[in-house]
Formats: sequence, C-alpha cells, structure tokens
Amino acid sequence: MIDKTEEITRILGIETSCDETAAAVVENGRTIMSNVIASQTDLHAQYGGVFPEVASRKHVEVVYAVVDQALQEAHLSVEDLDCIAVTYGPGLVGSLLVGVNVAKGMAFARTKPLVGINHIEGHIYSLWLTELDEEFEFPIVTLVASGGHTELYLTIDHLRYQHLGGTLDDAAGEAFDKVGRLLGLAYPGGPAIDEISGQGSSKAFRFPRALMDDSYNFSFSGLKTAVLRETKRFEDGQYPVADLAASFQAAAVDMLVMKTVAAAKAYSVKAIHLAGGVSANRRLRHQIEEASTVPVRQPPMVLCTDNAAMIASAAHWRFITGRRDNLDLDVAPSLRL
Repeated sequence: MIDKTEEITRILGIETSCDETAAAVVENGRTIMSNVIASQTDLHAQYGGVFPEVASRKHVEVVYAVVDQALQEAHLSVEDLDCIAVTYGPGLVGSLLVGVNVAKGMAFARTKPLVGINHIEGHIYSLWLTELDEEFEFPIVTLVASGGHTELYLTIDHLRYQHLGGTLDDAAGEAFDKVGRLLGLAYPGGPAIDEISGQGSSKAFRFPRALMDDSYNFSFSGLKTAVLRETKRFEDGQYPVADLAASFQAAAVDMLVMKTVAAAKAYSVKAIHLAGGVSANRRLRHQIEEASTVPVRQPPMVLCTDNAAMIASAAHWRFITGRRDNLDLDVAPSLRL
C-alpha cells in the first residue's frame, strides 16, 4: 500500500513515443500545472498514418521549445522540480530516443532524479488527473484503446496490474484509421468515423463481432476485411460511406464494451476506466455507461490522446515508492506493463 502523506512532488513529464511531442508538470500526481502538446497530425495526414522517420525528426525540432513552454506555464524552473519523468516504451524507437535523451540530459545537468515510465501505465493514470477530490477505490478494470494499443487491465492497487487480455492483431485505433482511409475519410480515422457515423445507420451492414470465446482478447482484422469486401460489392465505387462507417463503428464498439463489461462483472470491480485515443469515441462512452452496473470514468478529450501529464502522474506514484532510474536508461519499443 502506498503512503499518500508524502510531501508535495512536482514532476516534469516528457512524452515522445509516437507523433505527439509533449511536456507537462504535475503536482502530487493529480494536479496539472501545465500540459503542452505539439501534434504532428497534419504532418502525417499525407501518408494516411504515422511515418516513423518524419515523426522522430519533428520531435528533435520542437522538443526543447515544448519543454520550455511547459516550465514557463507552470511558473517553475528545472531547479524547482523533484523529478524528471519520460516515456521509454512502448513506441517508435526513433521517437522514444528523442524524449529519453532529453530527459537524461536534463537529469544529468541539474542532478535531478530520473524515472522512466511505461506509456500504457501513463494512460491508466490519465484518470487520476480528472476528479481531483475523489479517492478511487480498487479494483478497477481499465480499457486502454488507442492507435497502437488495445489492452484490458485489472488495476488491483497503485502500480499493481493484472493483464486480462489484448488485441491479437490490429489495435482498435489502428482499425479505425485503416477503415477511415478505405472510406476516403480524413486522417486520423477515429474522429472522422465518429463524426460521419451520425449521418448513417449502424444497422445498414451486419459486420462480424469477434468475441474470441471466453477470453478477454480482441480481434479487429476480420472486421476491417469485412468492410473492404462490402465496398467492393459496389461496382461503381459509389458505396454509402456514412452507413459503412456507422456499421463498422457499431461492431468495433460492441466488442470493446462486451469484453470490458464482462471483465468488470467477473472481477467485481468498483469502476470501469476508459483511456487512450479511442476512449474519446462518443458511441463507446455512451454504450459502456448504458451497459455497466458500476461507475464509468473517462478522461477529458485532451487527456485521451498521448500527453505528458499522464506520464508525470504515473511517475509520481513510482517516485514516492523510491523508483529511480540510472542515466543508462534505454528505450524499450516493445515494453509490456
């Protein structure tokens, strides 16, 4: 059990695991003092997805300005910080290297403790930045769904997790992006599909729901292929985009909701938490609240996508338990929680 009576901590978090360059300062793991995000969405839109080499180069260009802005908005200097935290995995190796090297350099130059954070754990702790006056009860089932991850965790206590299941192929966000590109929608596909689905019928096409028997695993590749096959049935290429988008979204959300709610019941949890970019999906939020018998919490939109506040929050709980990393901290692109 973690002692929560520790002195105030102010931690700088740095996040560069994919295509957002982010820095934030968080106090006591709960209060955001600053949260700066430089998005590369427009840069990668021309490729229909993240171009790794382009992403890492852009991180190099902007990371110092982003860190400086985060400190300025928090009205702090590096000397005022208790710790410097950084995402060291999972993610794109080139992107991770930028953030880790900046954090190591700052920690060395100013003799500050360094804490490496798992990106997935950061998403889990994004919920601790929302309801500041509430102490969450454990256990909690957390669905982390984003462009690179779809994982279901049982959070037993602070820093104690049980992995219940995950995607066996595409992540949910990745499937949204690929279907969005297939339908000619803007990148990223998640928000575009969510928006246009309001103009279509979720019952127009009966797409498969891969329930994977009694496991808590997910599969989206068959669903993605089913959408492709339907588009090819229209020889003139004039297929109903809104109906296809709405029907795809309904199938994807059904799988996420059914697995998450089933896990919540099986483990008698106190709450369900949604995290990651896909947690911004309006249908997912509404449907899981309808299906759940326990409270459902999700972060505000700015904390759904990759950000550094969640990294600093997770680092707080690691820091107060004595976690310190050496300056030989290396990136771990395939890191598991």
